[in-house]
Amino acid sequence: MTEVSNANFGLFIAYVLPGFVSLLAVGYLVPGVWTWLLASPGAGAGGPTVASFLYLSLSSVGAGLTASTVRWVVMDWLHHHTGVPRPNWDDARLQEKLGAFEALVENHYRYYQFYGNSCVALAFLFAARRVGGGVALIGFDGFDGVIVGIFVIFWAGSRDTLRRYYTRATVLLGDRKEANHDKRACESGCGGGRQKGRRKKGRGREYQGR
Repeated sequence: MTEVSNANFGLFIAYVLPGFVSLLAVGYLVPGVWTWLLASPGAGAGGPTVASFLYLSLSSVGAGLTASTVRWVVMDWLHHHTGVPRPNWDDARLQEKLGAFEALVENHYRYYQFYGNSCVALAFLFAARRVGGGVALIGFDGFDGVIVGIFVIFWAGSRDTLRRYYTRATVLLGDRKEANHDKRACESGCGGGRQKGRRKKGRGREYQGR
């Protein structure tokens, strides 16, 4: 895996980190996954190899993308219907504002993806511990408390970052409904002005005839 830089940091936190948490959950269901996650350099034959590191990296990306899809289906819908409505941007301005829009994505939306995808991964981890981790279905231990606490914090963070992203992107691109309204108002006003000009011109001809 290449080094994390400013160019790929957003993708790393949006997909790889939540994907790794998802793999922790999978480890409760498929014990073989723990050989990738818990191997140490001093573990002899069981230590990490290039192949295991590659498998771990690719699996984290795949799990992160899966968590992102669940987040898009569930969390986005919940946010959009509980006080964070999705704006209707004027896409006609996107090309000229593309650089600034990409900066908004990296500085706001990637963090929303991290918080949202991590919430999905934590929920999966919470459930996997009950299915394959020997935790009682209605039981609740200290680790569950940590999971729930982080989930609540990340849920709040996801709402804040999504709201900031929507607000600032709307300022940048404008709202399509407002743009269409302004266009119709302009056309109506210009049309009225032309009609008024024709009336004045007609009256001037009448005066000249008199």
